[in-house]
Amino acid sequence: MVIRYKVTLTQEEREYLDKFSKTGQKAARSVLLARALLLVDQGEHGPHATEETVGIATGLSPKSIERLKKRFVEEGLEASLQRKKRETPPNPIKFDGKFEAHLIALACSDPPGGRSRWTVRLLAEKVVELNIVDQVSPMTIQNTLKKTNFSLTAPPTGKYLRTETPSS
Repeated sequence: MVIRYKVTLTQEEREYLDKFSKTGQKAARSVLLARALLLVDQGEHGPHATEETVGIATGLSPKSIERLKKRFVEEGLEASLQRKKRETPPNPIKFDGKFEAHLIALACSDPPGGRSRWTVRLLAEKVVELNIVDQVSPMTIQNTLKKTNFSLTAPPTGKYLRTETPSS
């Protein structure tokens, strides 16, 4: 296997990694990566271990070790010990604040003819009919309304009713 990245640690970095892996409460993955970096060190104080040897010692695959070395060389010591942050969420956000605002406005409006109030299923059908979203399940409508503390069963759904204050 061709060595693409060469890790050379300074004495301060070696001491930091040694202390990092032996003291305090850290994530197990970070400690494992710190130990792997100590083993792949090609500097004057390093053990000069091969990726196969490091893989056997740590349980990491050679590809993982190569990626670790790449992150160390390109991004630095701290970045190589931490998990890489995702640039985009795993699933794009489909129902944002604009959707919630339309849904609440619709739920506060008068129910369709022949109905005394909106149901979750009726709201789901109406949201699709009005082209607010392409498709939506009644469970999504329910969870969205629940998240905003909106109750379809409360008598004054979004409308303010005046009440008399009792006189004492």
